Amino acid sequence: MEYGFTTAAYVVAAVLFIQSLGGLSGQESAKRAVWYGIVGMGLAVLATLYGPGAGNWFLSLVMIAAGGAIGWVVAQRVQMTEMPQLVAAMHSLVGLAAVFIGFNAHIELSRVLAMDDATRHSLEGFAAILAHKTHVEQVILRVEVFLGVFIGAVTFTGSVIAFGKLAGKVDGKATKLPGGHLLNASAAILSIILLFLYVGGAGIWTLLLMTLLAFFIGYHLIMGIGGADMPVVVSMLNSYSGWAAAAIGFSLSNDLLIVVGALVGSSGAILSYIMCKAMNRSFVSVILGGFGGTTGPAMEISGEQIAIDAEGVANALNEADSVIIVPGYGMAVAQAQGAVSELTRKLRAAGKEVRFAIHPVAGRLPGHMNVLLAEAKVPYDIVLEMDEINEDFPNTDVVIVIGSNDIVNPAAQEDPNSPIAGMPVLEVWKAKQVFVSKRGQGTGYSGIENPLFFKENTRMFYGDAKKSVNELLPMIK
Repeated sequence: MEYGFTTAAYVVAAVLFIQSLGGLSGQESAKRAVWYGIVGMGLAVLATLYGPGAGNWFLSLVMIAAGGAIGWVVAQRVQMTEMPQLVAAMHSLVGLAAVFIGFNAHIELSRVLAMDDATRHSLEGFAAILAHKTHVEQVILRVEVFLGVFIGAVTFTGSVIAFGKLAGKVDGKATKLPGGHLLNASAAILSIILLFLYVGGAGIWTLLLMTLLAFFIGYHLIMGIGGADMPVVVSMLNSYSGWAAAAIGFSLSNDLLIVVGALVGSSGAILSYIMCKAMNRSFVSVILGGFGGTTGPAMEISGEQIAIDAEGVANALNEADSVIIVPGYGMAVAQAQGAVSELTRKLRAAGKEVRFAIHPVAGRLPGHMNVLLAEAKVPYDIVLEMDEINEDFPNTDVVIVIGSNDIVNPAAQEDPNSPIAGMPVLEVWKAKQVFVSKRGQGTGYSGIENPLFFKENTRMFYGDAKKSVNELLPMIK
């Protein structure tokens, strides 16, 4: 009965997770998709607790209650601007869990193998599964444990560094130790040697040494990736956490964990590839920390940044027929999405065509800007992706850039020595007038100067984005 309920519940949960992923592909279905995921996870937890071999009910319930309480508090306190950091932190926990579960599986296997046959037949749960494994199956289990711990350890330290870079606690520049890629390759080769030793029965010391090497690889890989590639890193670590979960699922003979891990791993990998393509990056090079530096002297920028006040921006908006708004991380930091939504409403009420241009890596997390605009109730049909709107800039009267830098940087096309050379960007400088809402004259997250700010048709609208947009509202006729 227990096996039947658990299997059926896992099948339903897997279907719900698939529906959740499918629904997240569209803004209108995203809210429903989140509920699919919540219900699926709740069902999975319930089935696991009720399933065969379950025990330690008091401890399990305490852990669930504690985890739920912490999750609730974090969800209430974390701002949308801090969501990328939160995602990276969650990935680190998945990786660490994979490491702990892998070591637990090794310890349990060693304990079962030390028992006599009579004692083994009385075992239940995971121990019973281990007791019935043949020698070949035990070898396969060791490989699964080793891979799960390795991927989990890389995910853990990599996610911690990604969190630090996103939160500004770690330098966002690409940094490598002397030896660079050779150190990573040496650690990976040594880990493979340890795999053969571990499978051959060398003992837990091989697992421990490999874990330390994997911790180093995760740390060094992400330290070697520049800030401009951080959105890809977050997605990539999401993929790693999925593969770690899948590997541990094989170790635990948990079908649902295998399915969910594969879903997360494959979707994260696909998203990372799509983002690399959108940034004209080599997927392998980003993973190996191959970007973040320049190939020669940067292009010299002539001219000066010319400021404009709210009245000047408002006059241009009142005279314009078409307006495109380009949101970026600065809008998120200022929490200006509500004010931007109200500005959009007033402009559309005045009969003007208003649209939003979203770059695939705007913000510090895929879909970051879409979520913010949806939260502010901006109509979905006027929020367009880069490929849909890039050709329209030459025919646009006014472009307002709010807190964006690298994704509107013409250096990607004009400077072959730029770290973002070849990266597709929103060609806002082709519009008749460009207004850039920015706190000051600093560079973007990747530390690259932007020639857009010095062009003749660009004016700098300095100040906090929310305050600046709110100043415009009364002047829009």
